Amino acid sequence: MQNFIKLEKKNKSEIIEIHNRPAYLKYFKKDKFFYKTKFVFYFHNDPLNMTGSSSKSERLYMLDFCDKIIFNSEWTKNRFLTDIDNFYCSSEKLLVINQSTNKIKSFPKKEKIITFVGKLNKSKGFDLFGSAIIKILNRFKNWKGVIIGDEPREKINFHHKNLINLGYKSNKEVLNILAKSSISVSCSRWDEPFGRSSLEASSRGCAVIISNKGGLKESITDGIILNSLDSDAIYKNIKSLILNPSKLKNLQKKSFKNFYLDHDYIAKKIDNYRESLFKNVIKIPNELKIIHVTNFNIRHNGRLFFNTGRRINNGLLINNTVQTFSDRDIISNERKINDITGIKSLNNKLLNLIPNFKPDLIVFGHADSITNETIKKIKLYYPSIRFCQWFLDKMDDDEWYKNKKRFLNKIDLLDASFCTTHPSALKDLRKNNKVYFIPNPVDKKFDNLKIYDNRDYKYDLFFALSHGVHRGNLKLGKNDDREIFLNKLIKTNNQIKFNIFGMKNIQPIWAEEFKVQLNQSKMALNLSQGKPLKFYSSDRIAQLIGNGILTFIDKKTHLNKLFNDDEVIFYKNIKDLANKINKFKDNDKLRSQIAKNGMIKYHKHMNNIQVASYMIDKTFKKNIKFRYFWENK
Repeated sequence: MQNFIKLEKKNKSEIIEIHNRPAYLKYFKKDKFFYKTKFVFYFHNDPLNMTGSSSKSERLYMLDFCDKIIFNSEWTKNRFLTDIDNFYCSSEKLLVINQSTNKIKSFPKKEKIITFVGKLNKSKGFDLFGSAIIKILNRFKNWKGVIIGDEPREKINFHHKNLINLGYKSNKEVLNILAKSSISVSCSRWDEPFGRSSLEASSRGCAVIISNKGGLKESITDGIILNSLDSDAIYKNIKSLILNPSKLKNLQKKSFKNFYLDHDYIAKKIDNYRESLFKNVIKIPNELKIIHVTNFNIRHNGRLFFNTGRRINNGLLINNTVQTFSDRDIISNERKINDITGIKSLNNKLLNLIPNFKPDLIVFGHADSITNETIKKIKLYYPSIRFCQWFLDKMDDDEWYKNKKRFLNKIDLLDASFCTTHPSALKDLRKNNKVYFIPNPVDKKFDNLKIYDNRDYKYDLFFALSHGVHRGNLKLGKNDDREIFLNKLIKTNNQIKFNIFGMKNIQPIWAEEFKVQLNQSKMALNLSQGKPLKFYSSDRIAQLIGNGILTFIDKKTHLNKLFNDDEVIFYKNIKDLANKINKFKDNDKLRSQIAKNGMIKYHKHMNNIQVASYMIDKTFKKNIKFRYFWENK
């Protein structure tokens, strides 16, 4: 082995395939010599009976070290996975590639021959076959039995004038005999990892009788599987076929017609897996299976039901199957003495979900408690899964740098990242070709008031502020620049009826109460914390414009590149805002028309279905030529 490694270091291979010698793996390390080398291991026997894979720790090492582990049957694979955590059981590292044989073009001419091919010992069930075949040949004088094989360690002999023992024969000779045979019996007592004799018998159109042991049943498509393994059961099934020629012929024809494990089929599977090691080409299904990890706020009793996570989720549900995973609710419910934060339980739950749901895409929304180690582990064992994140909070290099740090934390592990601030406005993101802007999406199920159609209003201008959606109420002693702005606006406009929440001890409003109060106002102010950044807005913008209320927005947000002046009203400063509020206060016709235009634009071009589709397209690099409304603005 050391000589091989020395030779390999001089002439590096792209793939090293090791067959049936798990102990050899310990000689290799993913050091500088083998860092880019792909290691593939083939199992042809029971892993639990082999040096180097008998223990759980050895098999876990193989799972970690190998790029692919290939089994000759599902049975062999299941043996390898004995006592292994469920997360690994559906790993894309594990692949079943059966053995194969050549395929003949036409169904061969059959003779009245019953064959047994294999070692002539009790493990192979030769003693059972021998007892049965003697009884058959005594009853059916025009039939012959043919035995192919030897066994120097056991002497089991059967004699009959119509029973021929050919001993050891080449594979070519065996296939020629099977082509003439009508019935072939493989009745092993031991768990065959696959079953070559039954495979070859099936390929030659034999009516195959097998025991239900190991991977034998994976070697045939049609045949008889013995419920009980004894000579009487073998005798009865052979007799039944002889006495019913149409049944015998039908089984032979089906066995031949449905045989598929030929060399071409298996070689293609091998070629495909080898190619996949270097070209991670993913066939994107029309309907994706998606895990959406975000806070669905179950514990808040519906107060935050109309949030962006649900809007995006509703968009993802169109043409896809979505498994929701409410991270903060899980953390809240899973805290224990040995897991005070609940983060360990959260990450384990996600890992356990992967093999059961087998997603094509995992979407993170502010999922800070999902660790990078968890993502790396999923990517290692399920490399076809794609990952992306969406992020709504304000972020910059000064006051909101912590949010930016949160956004950047996972970015290198993801296929795409989406934020409601235009990347060009943020250092470190401007040149990142995997970061994209998304608008806060509207949802026709949530945003459906059509306030522009109202005729009776109690208030002129609506504004809602909060000190954090999860708090639900005001935080004592906390103020921000929005309150200063609003107080100045109120002072200069004593003729305006303000409907303001989240200030002056008036608690924030949520859910249906938010919509009720919004519906009583003519106009609304969309004002976010901090200095304006290109395209950034809190998600309130979708609830305002999306419900058809005339909305005022600071021009410095550059949102006038997404909305025209006949859809949204943009202001330069407090004085300009005050003048425009007064202008539209009593101009019902113009105010309603602009509000309606804005709502139509938002619902047509920036709805949750389009945002969800955009996220999928960019994550999977599809529809590259198609341009969404907000792109290149």
